[in-house]
Amino acid sequence: MSTLERPEAGLRRAKPAVIDEVFASDVLAGLSKPQKELPCRWFYDTRGSELFEAITGLPEYYPTKTEAKILTACALELSGLAGPRVAMIEYGAGAAVKTRLLLDALEAPLYYAPVDISAAFLRGVAENLAREYPAIAMRPIIGNFLSDLEIPTELQTAQRRLGFFPGSTIGNLSDDEITAFFRRARRQLGEDGMLVIGADLRKSPDILIPAYDDSAGVTAAFNKNLLARINRELGGDFDLERFSHKAVWNDADSRIEMHLVSDIAQSITLLGKSFDFAGGESIHTENSRKFSVPGLQSLAEDCGWRPVRVWEDPQKLFSVQMFG
Repeated sequence: MSTLERPEAGLRRAKPAVIDEVFASDVLAGLSKPQKELPCRWFYDTRGSELFEAITGLPEYYPTKTEAKILTACALELSGLAGPRVAMIEYGAGAAVKTRLLLDALEAPLYYAPVDISAAFLRGVAENLAREYPAIAMRPIIGNFLSDLEIPTELQTAQRRLGFFPGSTIGNLSDDEITAFFRRARRQLGEDGMLVIGADLRKSPDILIPAYDDSAGVTAAFNKNLLARINRELGGDFDLERFSHKAVWNDADSRIEMHLVSDIAQSITLLGKSFDFAGGESIHTENSRKFSVPGLQSLAEDCGWRPVRVWEDPQKLFSVQMFG
């Protein structure tokens, strides 16, 4: 058995002393639906983040490597379009590898404002980057990029606000959520603001399925880790060995779906509630939508954005799109 999986037995666990009420509410609501589901934002505890970093290095997983190559190639052109002395706001800040590509290329940027729901994570990102970029003022913004954000007023002193939304995280969102994001970003970045988005493109399922169900089982471990987190933080009794990872291509909705499939009929309990599973029943844990360039541009234009530039890799696996 792979050490990446670290399965936990389905032992009944004591209720933790401190519970994240938002996490608990999301889990209870999701498991109560006819098609059980769990929001993908809860993947990223410490172990989940480690596993995702491992995924990005897998030979089957093209998005991270391809986007980084595109950004490396287009960074100077992007900088010229954005102009000097910008304030860069990154929605859903990650490990900041791609962030550095832009900060290195931009002309005398004034501010960097990463957005994330975790205050501790943001502090770490800001502290690390502050040491590397002492001339750029770090202004972390604690919040969910799908909600209204309080943008520090000093960022308005920059010549332009530049939004950065990499990693095709936009592919986790529904059309309604994408529309809401575009509209909020228009308000937050201002009428002369610009927005750079990394968006994965439609392609053959022969490429997509291995990217989300790798031969080493790392994505399976990443998916199952969500159940381990529920066990640890909410006192659940999921037996990870009785659930299997599954990735499927939904052509009608142009998305890869990740599921955790119950191998047998079983019941699990957490927070005083019981949830029954039929054999073969699944928990839907993530959507990863794949776009056409015109399709994403149309959604953006409906929300007041104008397409400025599109960069793609030679195989047209991935796109970086700029809007103004």
